[in-house]
Amino acid sequence: MLRIGVLILVAATVFGQRRVDPRYTYVRVITVEPLRGVGTAADPKRPGYAPAALAAPGQAQGGILGYVHQVSDDGRYSITEYVARDISAFKTILSDKQITAFIKGQAPKGTIEAALKKFRKDFDLDKFSLVMP
Repeated sequence: MLRIGVLILVAATVFGQRRVDPRYTYVRVITVEPLRGVGTAADPKRPGYAPAALAAPGQAQGGILGYVHQVSDDGRYSITEYVARDISAFKTILSDKQITAFIKGQAPKGTIEAALKKFRKDFDLDKFSLVMP
């Protein structure tokens, strides 16, 4: 009887936990940075710190697992969300004083949106996120 009680207790704790929304996993940095590249297959237009192509899944380049971006209204800048396992992957990005960068979850949502709406008037932080497995 004791074994059944323990089994029920373990099952309740395992199945009772909610999964974390994938938009809030890993460390995320949101930037406004100039676009680079000429727009060809060999040199596509992309955010300044984005690699030309991401490595195979699980093979992060410079620690960046993925990114998503939107082009600014004037077409010169990129609003980008970078995703990495830890903050050290963003050392170069966060130390670059030429770009605007926010650590998601540390900077208030209103502050991020106010800064980014200067570049893209319809920007909505709730609709801008990269879902990582």
